[in-house]
Amino acid sequence: MQKKEKPEAENRPDNTAFTQQRLPAWQPILSAGIVIPLFVLIGLAFIGIGVALFVTSRGLQVMELDYTGVEQTSPCFSCTNTLQLKNCKCSLNFDLDKLFEGPVFFYYGLTNFFQNQRGYGVSKDGAQLSGDMTNFKEPDTSCEPYQYDSNNKPIVPCGSLANSMFNDTFRLYQMVKGVKKEVPLDGKGISWWTDYNIKYRNPSVTPLKNAFNGTVKPLFWSKPAYELDPTDPANNGFINQDFLVWMRRAALPNFRKLYRRITEGDYAQGLPAGNYTLDIIYNFPVVRFDGRKKVVFSNVSWMGGKNEFLGIAYLVIGSLCLVMSVVMLIVYAKFKFPEED
Repeated sequence: MQKKEKPEAENRPDNTAFTQQRLPAWQPILSAGIVIPLFVLIGLAFIGIGVALFVTSRGLQVMELDYTGVEQTSPCFSCTNTLQLKNCKCSLNFDLDKLFEGPVFFYYGLTNFFQNQRGYGVSKDGAQLSGDMTNFKEPDTSCEPYQYDSNNKPIVPCGSLANSMFNDTFRLYQMVKGVKKEVPLDGKGISWWTDYNIKYRNPSVTPLKNAFNGTVKPLFWSKPAYELDPTDPANNGFINQDFLVWMRRAALPNFRKLYRRITEGDYAQGLPAGNYTLDIIYNFPVVRFDGRKKVVFSNVSWMGGKNEFLGIAYLVIGSLCLVMSVVMLIVYAKFKFPEED
């Protein structure tokens, strides 16, 4: 039995402006009188923005200090050969001949460390890091080989990403009349707001230590997650600021991450000229993968940190727009008004 076909009229779309394509439309007619001035305006705007960005970036202060310790002249040379002795201490001395304007941001930097490697990046348990205690006892298989320890106890937090957390620590001092004066380092709010308030959560167990019963800390950690910051109980577990900064993976193999801000006390306006000592507790090994470590002091402006490339990019694009407007004007004049015989 053949299926009866519907009348042709029933298959037609509704007679509306949208279905019948009768909506009003505007199609610009691009003429030389419109395009050439538009290119000039865009070029001038980009050049203006580029100059502002470049000048502002050049005015920012940045100081980098390498402390890898592979050179014999490095104050941290002894620490590269004694990594089996934890908490090796070394000191960097540096001088400032003028005020390092605040607020000053203190970063640590790593080179040749590929946080963007896929296998490394997925080696974590999202449910565990969101406070789900079920995954404390049975970590996700994506955490292998840092899922269980040699005694088959679950590792919390598990995975390569957490296990490799940067664990060097720093203390900064200014030498005032031969006496060390400690510079206060502010570590509050250095992570992304979404990481601290939404993505990562601690188990709702009090005290927090009880949530980790029957588990072990990551193999390369010196302290369990609930003791990462003994001075501030609220800055422990999976919402520890340093932990959150590390878990926010870098896109490139050479990167820097925010460690602290210098915004308090006598240093609210910045670091005054003088002699400084940076005491380093050297724990994080980099020689085995041919990496380097450094600390970076920097200030920021309305455009963010120092970034001359952005200003140069605006200048190049703006200049190209002006050049193209001149080329189009010459072509238009030549073919629109040909010479008379």
